[in-house]
Amino acid sequence: MRILVVDDHMIIRRGLTQILAEHPRIEHIAEAADGPAALQALRSANFNVVLLDIALGERDGLDVLKSMRSEFPSLGVIMLSVYPETQFGVRSIKSGANAYLNKGSSPDVLFEAIFKVASGGIYITPAVAELLAKNVRQDTTQMPHEALSNREFQVLQLLARGKTVSEIALQLSLSVNTISTYRSRVCEKLGVHSLVELLTYASRHQLVPLQEPA
Repeated sequence: MRILVVDDHMIIRRGLTQILAEHPRIEHIAEAADGPAALQALRSANFNVVLLDIALGERDGLDVLKSMRSEFPSLGVIMLSVYPETQFGVRSIKSGANAYLNKGSSPDVLFEAIFKVASGGIYITPAVAELLAKNVRQDTTQMPHEALSNREFQVLQLLARGKTVSEIALQLSLSVNTISTYRSRVCEKLGVHSLVELLTYASRHQLVPLQEPA
């Protein structure tokens, strides 16, 4: 079993590596701090499973997931994050992840997910299963934020975190005009007309992201 750990926090990468190294079925563990490094590692060697953080600084984990799915369609990818399932669980699965785990999950759950995903399966926690079931039942009455694209949802998250349009543009390596367009699309789809209304919507629907460790 060969695992690639992708996280922009060294302490978390090293902690995960130590946990994974304890299992006798895992023979090789590599690390990457960002999306480009992860893709380069995947092009250089074969891996069974990738543990992919959803918040990777300059590039969103869902964007990296999209690139991985394009180049390595059969690769097992587990999204691992501090964010609760209500924020990214269903979106991650719909975007092509094989599993979504909160970083507070136990090592036993982590190993169970890894081996299920390595065999080509999808690992669904009870919390994500419940959200998926609700999503299916409410398909005809979809919540406005569920209609956002991954990029629009990312911009919503950053706005909810208090980032300005300029700061978001710099972080995502996009123009200010592009981010302003995304913000307009988000507001239109959510039916809000100001930043205050947008933040209120995000808070009401528990979309305000928790802070990753510094």
